[in-house]
Amino acid sequence: MFEAAEADAPGQDMHRLITQLYPICRSITGDGLRTTLRIIQEVIPLKIQEVPSGTKVFDWIVPKEWNIRDAFIKNSKGKRVVDFQKSNLHVVSYSQPISAIMSLDDLKPHLFSDPQHPDWVPYRTSYYNEMWGFCLSHRALEALGEDRYEVRIDSSLTDGALSYGECVIPGAVDDEVLISCHVCHPSLCNDNLSGIAVATELARRLVRLRLHYTYRFIFIPGTIGAITWLARNEERLPSIKHGLVAANLGDPGHMHYKRSRRGSAEIDRVVEHVLRRQGEDFTVIDFSPYGYDERQFCSPGINLPVGSLTRTPYDQLREYHSSADNLDLVRASFLAHSLETYWAVIQVLERNRRYLNLQPKCEPQLGRRGLYDLIGGRTDKRQREMALLWVLNLSDGDHCLLDIAERSGLDFQVVADAAAALMRCDLLTPVRDKSAKAEVDNPVVGWRSLTLAER
Repeated sequence: MFEAAEADAPGQDMHRLITQLYPICRSITGDGLRTTLRIIQEVIPLKIQEVPSGTKVFDWIVPKEWNIRDAFIKNSKGKRVVDFQKSNLHVVSYSQPISAIMSLDDLKPHLFSDPQHPDWVPYRTSYYNEMWGFCLSHRALEALGEDRYEVRIDSSLTDGALSYGECVIPGAVDDEVLISCHVCHPSLCNDNLSGIAVATELARRLVRLRLHYTYRFIFIPGTIGAITWLARNEERLPSIKHGLVAANLGDPGHMHYKRSRRGSAEIDRVVEHVLRRQGEDFTVIDFSPYGYDERQFCSPGINLPVGSLTRTPYDQLREYHSSADNLDLVRASFLAHSLETYWAVIQVLERNRRYLNLQPKCEPQLGRRGLYDLIGGRTDKRQREMALLWVLNLSDGDHCLLDIAERSGLDFQVVADAAAALMRCDLLTPVRDKSAKAEVDNPVVGWRSLTLAER
């Protein structure tokens, strides 16, 4: 299945975006983060927000802004044995500036490697602990001999701002679907860039459609970004009805879903329905207060219905937070499959409504309304006929279409198509949403994918 999808244009577009973003040195603040947001801004209507250093956000403080220009370790012959210019993973993120000559013994406490994967460079951070350090492969560490080393990190920690991006796509109602991804990691493709790529492509599709919900995409630095966004948007939180955190979406593993703290929110039910109907391996796990930013969105004083939809979870990804999380790990086909899974979830959210049967006393006569003829030539006639009957029977204003799909065992889209057919014959009427600004009776039933050249 994946191989057949390899040539899918959105998958290739997403992989090209990842390739473009890969070399940029990002952190939770700084110019690399801004550059990343500006590149995304070329694809979707993204508003970049700046929150000054020192701003209090709940129990946290927005940190000083970190930028880096160069870093290296040179031996006495002037050779760079560790070089930031070759990989931005070589410097511990948020390292203080340093310029010194030191022995190997003095240098070693500042060197980080992974003995279990001796050829990989690990990714390390020190956001809230003032220090400096370098990361290198364990093989390179063992090759360092006794010498006098020139150590330099040309970085700055100054009062500046934390940057994040927001793309809001208005719908017929003010109720929102939140899609969040983190944009703070440097050259890490699956854990960071794959979520950015899928969220960007998803927003690019939705911006051209008539939608029921309003969609809010936020591109934020991990942890502090989510906390900052939540602290600045408390008044908006009651409007968020569904949400997903996007990460790890380009690797070969099967789909994993981590439920929201609520456990049985509509988004939890929708994602599980979609994964079951795909007919492929998947894993669903309960919420825990550790992981990506779902732990902030689901903190007890916030408690939004936000789950996390990924491929291989971070704690099962062998390449996690290392130089092995590179362009060879992510594939266009896996990105395309992740995108289609998110798209299927949105289709269910968009079409999941409650209806009233306008002929509730016994079955209405479907044949004279052409409903049987409408499905007569289909090989799945029996399934669609059952969908008509189930929708009529449970459209009492209390059951939504997802309730009907789950109770009947039918695919949601079959049930939604049956409801649409019954509406056309004046046998159903939707239970109108009081918050609707405009009605969208037939939302999101398809799309036309655009190539990069059409953007």
